[in-house]
Amino acid sequence: MSGYAETGGILQMLKRVVLGENPRRTFRRLSVLVLMGAVAVVIFNFILLPIQIVGPSMTPTFRDGEINLINRLSYLRSEPKRGDVVGIMMSGKHTMFCKRIIGMPGELVAFLDGKVMINGIQLNEPYLKWPCQAWKSQPKQLGSDEYYFVGDNRSMPFEDHEKGAAQRKRIVGKVLFGGSSSS
Repeated sequence: MSGYAETGGILQMLKRVVLGENPRRTFRRLSVLVLMGAVAVVIFNFILLPIQIVGPSMTPTFRDGEINLINRLSYLRSEPKRGDVVGIMMSGKHTMFCKRIIGMPGELVAFLDGKVMINGIQLNEPYLKWPCQAWKSQPKQLGSDEYYFVGDNRSMPFEDHEKGAAQRKRIVGKVLFGGSSSS
């Protein structure tokens, strides 16, 4: 008989540990935690996409290793603008660049003595801290749904920089912190 009483006491103690003194309150708290977890999953999978900056191409705007968020809803009602820092999906689901848009659809983009030329006119880039006189490229005519992107660190050699044209569908969203737009 004493073995039964001890087992019952252990079960009661286990029930109290798992459910607490007030099972209704514990259930409410658990429900709130589950709801908050579900909301976090939705937000960080479908709205705000975490991104880690890898490499120096966006220095000094963003540093290597920095974590930021991309707002996937930012272009639902408007199109990307020149100067926006965006996440661009390049090849596959896990290769995304964080770059600045400098060329808009239909424009002619070129680099001449380190300066960006849009349709033959020099682009004002107040965000640029380290211009480079060595950057030169042939003009690139953008298609009707293409944007030209490049990093802010122009002190890097031209050939070491990931840059170029990307279709609108490859732009995932706008980077939330830093890299403010200037048109």
